Amino acid sequence: MSLLTPDFGLLFWMTLSFGIVFGILAKFAFPVITKSVNERREYILQSLANADEANRTLENIRQKSEELIDEARKRQQELIREATAKSGLIIEKAKEDAALQSKQKLEEALRLIELQKQKALGEIRSQVAMLSVDIAEKILRQQLDLESNHERLITQFLDEIEDSEILKN
Repeated sequence: MSLLTPDFGLLFWMTLSFGIVFGILAKFAFPVITKSVNERREYILQSLANADEANRTLENIRQKSEELIDEARKRQQELIREATAKSGLIIEKAKEDAALQSKQKLEEALRLIELQKQKALGEIRSQVAMLSVDIAEKILRQQLDLESNHERLITQFLDEIEDSEILKN
């Protein structure tokens, strides 16, 4: 027997044992393997379908989130515009109020100044009048000592009173 050329008997027994092993495998192993491969194929197909569904869902969520973000940005811009407008109105109102208050305070201060001025003028007039009366009294005492000065002084005072009344009218 040579190593490179098998005998007919060896070939027969090898074929027979191969057939028996193949038959056993075909009867018991191949259905299990085929079933396992089919289950694996179904699992992979199901996983791919789930992945596609997840991708579609993720895309929908992404689109919705972009829409929400855009809506939030628009709302934010609207709120900023409203706040800016309201702050402008508040600032204008505050300016108007401040101007009104300052005008009122200025008017009050001017009124108080005028009152103080009138009061001071009244006091000055009364003091001037008192001083004038005192001076006039001293002058008259001195002037009335002489009889000739009486008539001249009375005439002079009457003329001055007439002139001052004419100027006032």
